[in-house]
This record gives sequence, C-alpha cells and structure tokens, in this order.
Amino acid sequence: MAAPVRTRHDPLLMKLLLVEDDFDLAGALSRSLAARGFEVLCCADGKEALAAARRTVFDVITLDLSLPGLDGLEVLRRLRDGGSTTPVLALTARAAVTDRIAGLEAGADDYLAKPFDLDELVARLRALTRRVGRDGQLRCGALYREPGTGVFYNDALPLDLSQREAELLRLLMSRVDRVVSKEELRTQVFADTGEQQVQADAVEVVVHRLRKKLVGTNAEIVTLRGVGYLLCDGDSMAAQKGGAPR
Repeated sequence: MAAPVRTRHDPLLMKLLLVEDDFDLAGALSRSLAARGFEVLCCADGKEALAAARRTVFDVITLDLSLPGLDGLEVLRRLRDGGSTTPVLALTARAAVTDRIAGLEAGADDYLAKPFDLDELVARLRALTRRVGRDGQLRCGALYREPGTGVFYNDALPLDLSQREAELLRLLMSRVDRVVSKEELRTQVFADTGEQQVQADAVEVVVHRLRKKLVGTNAEIVTLRGVGYLLCDGDSMAAQKGGAPR
C-alpha cells in the first residue's frame, strides 16, 4: 500500500481528506486542490482513510464509494456511528439514483458523480466547509455544538437539552439549509427505544420543545409540510427575503 500523500502543512489552509484509489486521479486532484487553498491528505484504502479521519480533525472529506477492502459506504457508516460530523462529499462513478440515495443515507452531505468539473468540486467543498466551523464545531447563527463534549451553546451559554432534543438538533445542524426527512429524524432520534413504531407526532413534539429552547440563537427550524425539516440562520433567511424571519 502506498504511503498517504500530504501537501505542505499550513494551519490557515482548509484540511481535506481525499479518499481515492485511482492514484493518477488522486495525485492530480491533490495538486489542483492544494493550489486552491486546501491542505490535502490522500488515502487509497478504506481502512486507512477511516484511521486517518479518527486521528485527525479535517474540515471536509471527499470519499470515493468504490474502495478496495472497506468500501466507502461502510467508511461513512462507521464515521457517523462514531460521532463524526465532518462534512463528506461522496465521489463515485455510480450513476444510479439508488446508489446516490445509499450514499446520502449512509451519512454523505453531498454527492458528485464522475467525471466532474474541478471548479464544481471546489465550489461544493467550500459550500460544505461554510456549514461547519473551522474548529470542527457545528454552527448556525449563535448556536454551536462543541465536538469534544457534544454540548450545544447559545454563544457562551450551554443549552439544557434532553437526549432526543440533542440528537434531533445534531442531525439538523449537520445539514444546515438542507431538508432532513421526518422519517429519518424518527428512526434516528428514537433508535434507542427498540420499537418498530413510535407515535406519528413524536418528532413534532420534540421539534416543538426544541424551538422554544432555540429562542435567541437566530437558528430557526423550518417545517416543510409533507417533506421534513431544515435548520437555517434566521438572519440570513430574513436578508434573502428582505424582511424579518417568520
């Protein structure tokens, strides 16, 4: 197995874990991304990538889903099961919609099919890193989550959240400005019950309680009827609409 390729270390660069088993493509991407403001660590194997992601805090991960040994989907699942909130962009030659859905459900934050344009890749990576603080904290408005402890704060004030409220908020914060389905929230937030079914309005109850605790954070949970929920910065949304957030 070839040694990981790392670009020059610079604490001001965005740290990227590039997981790609095509050595020519990995080398070309590493050089191009380094020239565009990324510090790149390149791994060609799923197990190697998983170990790297666990020992180093990255700003973003690009992950090929077709890897030797431990495939990309399993790497994703293990990262998320271990509590990692690092944004992941899945790169794959698989074009089927079912494959894309599998990647997103396993924990990918975005998806880009090969072949792709470098400018689009860079734009998507920068969009993902804007959703998460450079120190690894999930952020939205004045709301943030400390990765080491899992505690949520409104500026410096910790929020008193139940286990279900915290899990639901973590899921929404990991995908700021993106819709999370009600079904996904139900299965994740109530996974510890061991029950096949929970009351249909259980997620709505948790969301209702959580909204009260987010007052003053500028983070707003928006309901999209029949689709799901999304978390957004209320001030940003107001600016886009040209008025106060609803």
